[in-house]
Amino acid sequence: MIQAQSDVLAFLETVHPYDSLPRDEIERVSTRFQELSFSAGAEIYHRGSPLPGIFLIMDGAVEIMDATNTVVSELAPRNSFGERGLLADGFAATTATARSNCTLLMLPKDEFRRLMQEQAVFARFFTRGRFADSRRGDMAIQKVSELMSRPPIVCAPTDTVRSAATLMRERHVSSLGVVDGGRFLGILTTRDLAGRVLAEGLDPDATAVSAVMTADPVGLPGEALGSDILHLMLERRVGHLPVVEGDRLVGMITQTDLIRFHAISSAQLIRDIATAETPEAMRAISTRIPQLLVQLVGSNNAHEVVTRLITDIADSVTRRLIMLAERELGPPPVPYVWLACGSQGRQEQSGVSDQDNCIFIEDGVEPEEMPWFQQLAAKVSRGLDICGYFYCPGDMMATNPRWCQPVSVWRSYFRDWIYRPDPTAQMLASVMFDLRPICGASSLYQDLQAETLEEASRNSIFTAHMISNSLKHAPPLGLLRGFATIRSGEHRNQIDMKHNGVVPVVDLGRVYALMGRLSPVNTRARLLAAEEAGIISGAGARDLIAAYDLIADMRLRNQVRQVRDGRKPDNFLAPYDFGDFERSHLRDAFVVVRTMQSALANGGRAPV
Repeated sequence: MIQAQSDVLAFLETVHPYDSLPRDEIERVSTRFQELSFSAGAEIYHRGSPLPGIFLIMDGAVEIMDATNTVVSELAPRNSFGERGLLADGFAATTATARSNCTLLMLPKDEFRRLMQEQAVFARFFTRGRFADSRRGDMAIQKVSELMSRPPIVCAPTDTVRSAATLMRERHVSSLGVVDGGRFLGILTTRDLAGRVLAEGLDPDATAVSAVMTADPVGLPGEALGSDILHLMLERRVGHLPVVEGDRLVGMITQTDLIRFHAISSAQLIRDIATAETPEAMRAISTRIPQLLVQLVGSNNAHEVVTRLITDIADSVTRRLIMLAERELGPPPVPYVWLACGSQGRQEQSGVSDQDNCIFIEDGVEPEEMPWFQQLAAKVSRGLDICGYFYCPGDMMATNPRWCQPVSVWRSYFRDWIYRPDPTAQMLASVMFDLRPICGASSLYQDLQAETLEEASRNSIFTAHMISNSLKHAPPLGLLRGFATIRSGEHRNQIDMKHNGVVPVVDLGRVYALMGRLSPVNTRARLLAAEEAGIISGAGARDLIAAYDLIADMRLRNQVRQVRDGRKPDNFLAPYDFGDFERSHLRDAFVVVRTMQSALANGGRAPV
């Protein structure tokens, strides 16, 4: 039955986002729709075919299938479909079939794109959580490479101190990079000139730069965040930070560059932690984290920035506890590195976190020296618990002797997991592939990481087991545009935004990193690296990143709401407490995740 224009208009007035368009616009749009009828079982469009426009169900039901012919959605009247392909390259990303006799309205693609450009409410609805980059204007969330002075002013290690001082004056800088044959060796600052030359009475014409420079100073890669600069300066009490790529100096950051720095809240916590003398003093500081979460999310910071800043505080607490423990225990008998795994390792901590950590010890440690490390683990882990980072329920902590071992033992662990991938091995490997050095000799881990990625990626059986393990956490999708909520107990009618929300994406990112031998540990960084390496298609990566952004953002906003209500933040969200708009987009994000899981399970690339 052909609908009159008045009937189409009346229908659109009940469908979002059309109901929010200006009156003259919705009347105009009602004349642009084409009415289409399909019998039950008929294919509306096939994956990969060009899309004529976006479809809106007026009557009947439609099912959407992914590349593996798995039904990912069953749509009812007032649901739209086809926008994902239109927003990408104009070709269908899925297959749509009439589940019953149905009447559809099709808005031509040119009209759809016009509305996307001219009507903000329309664009917000269909961009599905792809937030604008405007919130990245905060210096705290810009990359160091965008903030540094480029190119750096340098001198040679054989130059005299006087010639270096003259260069500083002429170039109006307070530091020089010391470079020999392109290799970065150290840094010379006005503080060095005052404290190591003038105060010591050295002859500036007879003293080489190499004699008074700061050798092998701490630096940052260009991919670090602006917040890392201030945090590192406050912790190390330095005013200059080189920006490095390998052994090459590419820029310099100074305190002058931070005048407009406005992520001072998290930096203030870190500064306070750096001077705290007891775990109890640090606890008084860490109790301010929930309010910081409210502030950061309320300022519309991206979720990866919020969790990064929250994790930075946990890192600072850990380093300070290690420093206090070493002060009490004395210097370590041999070099070691303290590493975080889990959400801290991935730099993805939110308002609720336990502790997951381990210790790598240099080979050659004597049995009688091991108690030192066990005491260190006990002191630091207890301090973390006092500060609110509760003990890991699975005992994945350095206090467990199994996770406080020499590098050779760790190497045997990883090899056993790779070549005997039983369920326990899969679980442990999943945790330990997210390791990140926090304090100590990071080289003890970095060489092993590269070696392990190489071996694991070559073992097809282990990779297959890791893929299977990554599919154990399913997005909470129900039928008929609903959610599979928890059926009973304290969290009845809620969904777990950790285990069924972010974890499925975390698992996908870990497998992509394994397949591509990619070194990033952060989930978002892994997805970007996987796209660049061709592990997943560009379209698949963009969809998955957008879905992950929306899921992670809603998780944080829900935690903020809990904090504002005076409750302790957790990972459980009641989807039906939200409006149709947010529920629709959240479910669509879960559909994207399930589609990517299906593609991985079937050994194919992400859908394009």
